[in-house]
Order: sequence, then structure tokens, then C-alpha cells
Amino acid sequence: MNSGPSKLDRRRFLRVIGTASGAVGAGVALLPTTTVEAEAYNPGNEETKARYRLTDDVKAFYRTNGYETLKK
Repeated sequence: MNSGPSKLDRRRFLRVIGTASGAVGAGVALLPTTTVEAEAYNPGNEETKARYRLTDDVKAFYRTNGYETLKK
């Protein structure tokens, strides 16, 4: 009967995997945690200025794609 030893080997393998994953989880839980205070990013005037300009090309795009009907 070959099924006896292979089942035992499979059970032993799964038991070892379960024990190892539990040990790793416990090891991670014991690691010290450090906190870093967040700092706000100031983009400055150059990055916050308006970039959208209603040029003739933009007007032509709106007119070509039917956006004129949205105006009221």
C-alpha cells in the first residue's frame, strides 16, 4: 500500500509549512515600529498657476466635436 506513506508525508509537509508560517508571523509582530512625521509639500507659484488657455485651437476642437451645443 503506497497511499499510507505518501499521506503521512503530505501531512507532515503541511504541518511544517503551517508551523513555519506561524513563526514568521510571530517574528514580524515582534519587529519594532517607527513613525515618521509627514511633511506637507509646497508646490510653489510655478506649479499652481493656471495652464488652461482658451485659444483658437481649443475653440476649433470644441466646435468640431459638437461641444457648441452644450453652451446656453
